[in-house]
This record gives sequence, C-alpha cells and structure tokens, in this order.
Amino acid sequence: MRIRWPRRVSGQVLAAQLSITAGVMVLATALFLAPLSSEIDNQAMHQALAIAQTTAADPDIARDLVATKPTPSGPVQRAAERIRRSTGALYIVVMDSRGVRWSHTTTARIGEHVSTDPREALSGREVLQIDVGTLGRSARAKVPLRARDGRIIGAVSVGIGYGSVRDQLLAAVPRLLLYAGAALAVGVLAAIAVSRRLRRRTHGVAFADISALLDEREAMLHGIREGVVAFDRQGRIRLVNDEAGRLLGIHPDATGRTLEESLPPGRTTEVLAGRVDGADLLTVSGGRVLVANRMPTKDGGAVTTLRDRTELELLGRELDSTRGLLDALRAQDHEHANRLHTLLGLLELGLHERAAQFVAELTNARRASAEQISERVHDPMLSALLVGKSAIVAERGVALRISPATLLPGRVVDPRDLVTVLGNLIDNALEAVAAHRSPAPFIEVELRAEGTTAVLRVSDTGPGVPPGMREQIFTEGWSTKRPAHPGSPDGPDAHEGPAAVSPRGRGIGLALVRRLAERYGGMARVTARAGGGAVFTVVLPEALTGDDTPTHEFTAAGESR
Repeated sequence: MRIRWPRRVSGQVLAAQLSITAGVMVLATALFLAPLSSEIDNQAMHQALAIAQTTAADPDIARDLVATKPTPSGPVQRAAERIRRSTGALYIVVMDSRGVRWSHTTTARIGEHVSTDPREALSGREVLQIDVGTLGRSARAKVPLRARDGRIIGAVSVGIGYGSVRDQLLAAVPRLLLYAGAALAVGVLAAIAVSRRLRRRTHGVAFADISALLDEREAMLHGIREGVVAFDRQGRIRLVNDEAGRLLGIHPDATGRTLEESLPPGRTTEVLAGRVDGADLLTVSGGRVLVANRMPTKDGGAVTTLRDRTELELLGRELDSTRGLLDALRAQDHEHANRLHTLLGLLELGLHERAAQFVAELTNARRASAEQISERVHDPMLSALLVGKSAIVAERGVALRISPATLLPGRVVDPRDLVTVLGNLIDNALEAVAAHRSPAPFIEVELRAEGTTAVLRVSDTGPGVPPGMREQIFTEGWSTKRPAHPGSPDGPDAHEGPAAVSPRGRGIGLALVRRLAERYGGMARVTARAGGGAVFTVVLPEALTGDDTPTHEFTAAGESR
C-alpha cells in the first residue's frame, strides 16, 4: 500500500516533526547505549582490579604462597575463596612465578598452569582486559604479588563474570527506553500542538498553494493603483507597494524602519500611524491629495491603504469654478436684460444720444477692467483667472480689486501652480467676506515679482483669523465650515467663526497652498489686515524665469500651449 504524503502544510509539518523526533530518539538511544556498554566493561575491569589489589595486599597470602604447596585445601585456596565469596567475583586465581595456580574456583585445576600468559603481571605491570578463560568470558584484572622485601613472587588474577556485566547493560536498557519513550511522547504532543496551531494560522492551505498565493499577492500589491503600507505591532514598516512608494516618496529600503524615520512629521505621518481616527481621512503629501484608511490586523499590526484623490480634487474645484461661472453668467443675463430694456426705453423715448452714451459707458467699463488686469498681469492664465473671478465675486456683491503694486511679467515657470494658489486664496476670501457681510466688502489681489520670486497676496474684509488659528488653518482636514447636508460637495476653506475639525472632503485648499509653497522652497502665512480682515501671503521662489519672455501663449481656441 502506497503511503501518501499529506498536502496541507500542517499535515506535512506534523509528519516531518514526528519523523525527526523518532529519528532523533533512536539515534540518541543508540549513541547512549554504545558508550554505556564500554562504561560497564570499564567498571567491571576496575572492580576486578580493586579485588586483585586487595588480595595481593594480604601478607598472609604472600607468606603462604612461599611456605606451602598448591593444594585444594591449602591456606592460599581458603583465603582466595573467602575473598571471592565476599566480593562476588567469578574467580580469584593466585599463581606463583611459574604461572602455577595455587587457588581456583574449580579445585581440580589447582597445581596446573594458568590458561593465559601471566608474564606481563609477573613483570610488575597491572593488566585490565576482557578475555576468555577456562570459566568463559570475563572482565579480568591481573596484579603482581610481592613478598615483604618487594620481590615479585607471583600474581593475582581476578575475573568478573561477563554475564553479570551483560545483565547490568540489559537492566539499563528498559529504563533508557522508558525515558526515550517519554521524551518521544512529549515530542509527539508538541508536534501535534504546533501542527494544530499552524493549521489555524495557514487556514489549511498546501505548500503549492502558498507559492501561488505569494505570487498572486506580489502581483496584486504591486499592480493595483492604490497605495498599501503594512506595519508590524511595533509600528515598523514591513511592506510598501509601488503605488505607496510613489505617493509618499518612500524608498523600497524603508522596510524594517519606523514611519518617523521614513516620512517627515505632519498630518500624513499622524494618519498613517493611526493617531488620527476616522475613515477616508484626507491628507496632502508632496502636493497630492490622498485618502487614507487604516485597518488593524490580528497580529497587532495594521494595513493602511491610500487613494490618490488629486485629480478628483482638481476636477471638483474646476466644477465649483464652472458653477460659479454659470451663476455669474446667469446674473449677467439678468443684468444684460435690464440694460437692454433701459437701452430700448431710451430709443423709444427718442434719446438716441443718451442711448449711445449709455452703451459706450458699459463697453468702456468692461474693457477698462479687463485691460487693467492684463496690463498688470502678463501671464494669460492668471489674468484670465482674475477676469473670471471678478465676475463671480461681483455676482455675490463683493468687489475684486487689483492692488496698485501688482506687476507680474509673463515669465511664469508653471502657471498652473500659481493658478491653484491664487484660485484657492480668492475662493477662501470670498467665502469669508460673503459670510461676514461687511458694509463695503472687497477682496484685493496683489501679484508681484521680486527677481525670480513670485509674491501673491490676497486680503479681504472678512472676520480675520485669530492668532491661535493661523497655523492650524493650513493643516489638512482643518476647516471652519460644515456642509449643508451629508452629501454636499467639497468647497474651499473659510476662515470665519470658531474653528472645527473638517468634515470629510474639506480642509484641503489651504493645505495645498502651503504644500505648493514649500515645494518651491517658499512659505504661506496669514496675518491681520488693518481695519479688519485677513491677509494671506504666499512666496514662491524660482517661480519666474530670468527673462521677460512668456513661457506659454494662448491659441485662438483659448487653450494654453
């Protein structure tokens, strides 16, 4: 019958552990028994040596060996037998210098020569050996027998029956096997316990399945377009997939290090470390808006997933701008209808010159506003943004002013970054001013160049920002607004009223502004405006080129290239 190897990891581990445990116990028992036999032989030979030395030290035996003849009833035989019976030796043979026995267990052999060579003992050396004699195999010892004057007059040979030696060895085997069996039983129980624990941890998968799962895991983790960062129970990074490395700027060698060693301090680090509670937490990393979710694992660690929401955030803000433009167009539609009715009335009343003057005043006012912006802000994208924002601001009853100090040449390195900063600041100021309802609300924009550094400043007549909140408002997730309903869209940050932790989707605009400024090596700050309100200042070093040549132009279709 063919023995089938188990497929599950736990079964294979159990079988391997049982085989190893049994093999180790058999090997250990064999290695113990081999030296045990030699040890018992040595003990028997040294026991025989001790008896032989004791016998040879008896002065009566040495005296009787010289004074008497070898007879079965002689004094030497009687003394030797007495010692043999008291010690349990197999035999005690006393011989003279010729090798003739004077004592023996078998009395008939007294007076005969010994069966083994006695010359080594008669020469004065002690002999230890396992040998076969007339009484069979025995552990024996031979020592010289000396007279009072020290002369060697014979030798004493003592034997311990090898049957007793074997009996000692066999008596030790059951105990040894009992200990080995007990150790084997403990090993088996431990192997079963480990196997059961392993089966629970591996969910009964096979080794082939583990390889396939690892391949699938690697393909999934590094193929998905979401960032995944895994932590152990000590907070050390144990996995970073490709997308997380791209979004956070973490190198692959960050594995095994703490989060604080891999990322700078800030909200992103706090969110990833789990020190900020909540789901779909917003954070900004390297100018990207990220949505983070953290899930604890059973081993005490955690897995954090990251989604790049930058494009969605930009689309949302573009949608907000489009809605604002639609509102402005709707308001202008009513305004133009009123103007057309006025012009029609003037014509029907025959006031043709007054009608012509009315049309010229409207045209010149619009042209003057657009020309004022384009003369001071040479970059087409920025000037177009200001013209569009002026219509939106005017529709909400707020004036958009261009500071007399404004002068920005058309040499912007990346106009999109300045559009993001300026658009966020204007939207933020508009929300604050509209909510504050000051008597003559206005927003003032200043853009100027200091060498290759662009300085953007937006001031408003809103409630201002308390000193204790001037750093917090640039933090991701910080906002003073609450949505009108749970599904309300994202909007720009405001700075009126008491500060609050942002609901989901808010508190990103000003954080993006600061991150963009820091990416250029600059800064973003807010101060108080004289007379009330707030002043937001953003400094962007190296945001301008070294010449006055525009870095881009608009095509006839109105698209930047």
